[in-house]
Amino acid sequence: MIKTSRKGEWLEIVIPEKWTSYCVQDLFRTIWHAPKKLTHSLRMEKGVRVNGQPADWMVPLKRNDRLDIRLFHEQEFGIQTAYHELSILYEDDHLIVVNKPANMDTHPNSPNETNTLANAVAYHLLSKGEYRHIKHVHRLDHDTTGAILFAKHPFIGSILDQMLEKREIKRTYLALVHGIIKVKKGTINEPIGRDRHHATRRRVSPSGQKAVTHYEVLKTNHKQKLTLVKCSLETGRTHQIRVHFSHIGHPLAGDQLYGGAPLFSRQALHAVKLQFIHPITEEEIICHAPFLDKQEIFTGVDPYTI
Repeated sequence: MIKTSRKGEWLEIVIPEKWTSYCVQDLFRTIWHAPKKLTHSLRMEKGVRVNGQPADWMVPLKRNDRLDIRLFHEQEFGIQTAYHELSILYEDDHLIVVNKPANMDTHPNSPNETNTLANAVAYHLLSKGEYRHIKHVHRLDHDTTGAILFAKHPFIGSILDQMLEKREIKRTYLALVHGIIKVKKGTINEPIGRDRHHATRRRVSPSGQKAVTHYEVLKTNHKQKLTLVKCSLETGRTHQIRVHFSHIGHPLAGDQLYGGAPLFSRQALHAVKLQFIHPITEEEIICHAPFLDKQEIFTGVDPYTI
């Protein structure tokens, strides 16, 4: 674990033994893979210091050197702030993980929209005196519930984007589907594209984007002919789990857009766990998202055991 602390606008990192062969430029390029534009800006604005002095980016660092990076200056939120009750699963100076309720978008689709999770997160930060340009790292559908990750500043946002693309952020979902799935573990590897006959639907299409969903059967209800499955994604296509299970003849309960019966007022899909290595501290972060839905779609399931 990397020892860090916040000093006003600056993040202080105590250089560990394993970084003593690196210079500052190596850290930005090799360890963090920071964007060139952001790195150049920090360099030109003297936004990096070593032991209190402007950094020489090419000099090797020594153990216990103090590396300071100016990450926490005030920024416009980029969206309107609006109060909504939040269920926060994890938060530090760099990122926040929130448990999204049903009937709420992840982020605004128009400047005047305020009934989204991003608006609520912005209000939460404002109430703490943190003026940050927040960014969602991934999204959930309007009626899908569970854990969503937001970045608090561009540096961490760019690193988390790369981690998501490399599948280094593990997202686990629970879905309740129609029918009894007999194969206990499986993978659905089918490309997904737009449905040209319906504005919001997606469908399995040979010309679509690669989409891979892994699943494991957790419970079966033969009386109601329902199966509870745990899913993990290699890709993050729109409606991916919903499209894939509908394609194999097991649409999600409540998901009328993809052939599910209206057992509930929404599709039975919950992002139950988010797991990753913190890109700054290298600490393992595991967030379990409890069920907020009053419909009790996943009755008898303990989210903390998934």
